[in-house]
Amino acid sequence: MSGTTTAGARPTADGPSRRGGARRGGANRWTVLVVLCVSLLLVALDSTVLHVAVPAVTEDLRPGPIELLWIVDAYPLVCASLLILFGTLGDRVGRRRVLLLGYGAFGLASALAAFATSAEVLVAARALLGVGGAMIMPATLSILRQVFPDRRERALAIGIWSAVAAVGAAVGPLLGGFLLEHFWWGSVFLINIPLMVVSLPIGRWLLPESTGDRDGPWDVLGALMAAFGLFGVVLGVKRAGSGEDPLTAGTLAPVLLGAALLVLFVRRQRRRKHPLVDLTMFARPAFGTSVGCIVLAMLALVGLELIAAQYLQLVLGLTPLATGLRLLPLTFAAMAAGLVGSRILHRFGPRTMVGLGFLLTAGAVLSLTVMGQQDRPALLVISFILLGFGLETTLFGAYESMLSEAPVASAGGAAAIGETSYQLGGGIGIALLGSVMNAAYAPGVKHAPDVPGDSATAASHSLGEAYEVSGRLGGPAGSALRHAARDSFVHGLHVTLIVSAGLLLLGALAALRLPRVMECEGGPGPDPAPEIPGQGPAADPGSGARRGEPCGAESGG
Repeated sequence: MSGTTTAGARPTADGPSRRGGARRGGANRWTVLVVLCVSLLLVALDSTVLHVAVPAVTEDLRPGPIELLWIVDAYPLVCASLLILFGTLGDRVGRRRVLLLGYGAFGLASALAAFATSAEVLVAARALLGVGGAMIMPATLSILRQVFPDRRERALAIGIWSAVAAVGAAVGPLLGGFLLEHFWWGSVFLINIPLMVVSLPIGRWLLPESTGDRDGPWDVLGALMAAFGLFGVVLGVKRAGSGEDPLTAGTLAPVLLGAALLVLFVRRQRRRKHPLVDLTMFARPAFGTSVGCIVLAMLALVGLELIAAQYLQLVLGLTPLATGLRLLPLTFAAMAAGLVGSRILHRFGPRTMVGLGFLLTAGAVLSLTVMGQQDRPALLVISFILLGFGLETTLFGAYESMLSEAPVASAGGAAAIGETSYQLGGGIGIALLGSVMNAAYAPGVKHAPDVPGDSATAASHSLGEAYEVSGRLGGPAGSALRHAARDSFVHGLHVTLIVSAGLLLLGALAALRLPRVMECEGGPGPDPAPEIPGQGPAADPGSGARRGEPCGAESGG
């Protein structure tokens, strides 16, 4: 690899711009990767740091069941809805510019969330965090695609990028638990502000600016159709997941309206000469299958993370800090998978890598079904290690295949599609697995012996509420309700794990459509790199592999 070239210019789809690189010396592309990883850390931390704080938020703000669901889900819902809008906007006006605006929105929203005095304010702050996350996530991937044109180097960069994502997502509960031990729950949001303060000036100085194809006007109407369509679909699924009747107008109408908008969006993009999103990318099996694999992986697992945090705290009685420590093996395993993912991909190819990742993750999920009301730390450690390694292997292979199939001019749109699938899968997963959990949990609580009907109904909403109701009842009735709620929660956890494993096995079947070997980009010669004024190519392909040929170990790569 060449480690001395720079990435400080503004390459565009039509060629490099002399703005940026001429103004300053530029940054080594591996330094750019470090800045992008810090950017990603902002978003990854916030996606999970709230999980261990949910009991504290519930005790302080007293949200209802729907408000609590919105506090958790507003961030992924808004983020998923706006990724296509901001990803394609970055292709038009500059990816670095959108990224820096995302830093500002993220910092402002973090301060608002930290000092929220009501559930409504916290929901609004989480939604604004979603806006910032939608600006940051696709920008990091599209800039990475730009500064690493060689697929082998890009695979290594994506591995580091994904390892940082795993660190942020899993360190979030640990850091949140530590803060909750010493401060109030709002401190879990304040940790974003120092990272933003550091990232904003460094990103403005070091990151290269780039755009995609600027031919034709930006499709504002199409972007809004995509945003509202995604919002409606996920909103309807969320309402169904909260226990509402899926056939009621409040649940069914958002889904139908959102689906109709997405259908109109697709038809509009196919008719336009300069579409907002190049839908022909989905005609490539590797791209469409990779997107589907990302959705299935997150659909199966994100909801489990929230349920696992509740199990560790409410069933096993662990503190928030101890809960974060219990989840730490998952972090280390995911980090390891990200760092060795490039070698695994070279050796086995996308199909085998993603398929085995799904199977390993499904096995880890099924192993957790032996969990009960007794603590089994050794089993949890082994299962979390397998879970973290399998999930990260799956996501790494899917992301790398998806990004490598996308034209560099459409990097922002492709990154937005990948991140939309990630966030959409996570949002729907929380709702879907949450509804499965509620369906398995509620009947056992409602029929608890010697418990008044209204108390049993209130306790059937969640285990936390069941504990509160049992405390108010006291005596034999309170004790009976507490035991029934714990038994029902463990039963619901087992059912949810089995459903999750089934979704993961579907993902393993879908992975069979991925390419067998890792290939360099197709074409008659070496993969070209964007030129930087006065400094030559931004990256040296280095290996002499020709585009369209395997660039893994089979070809000596």
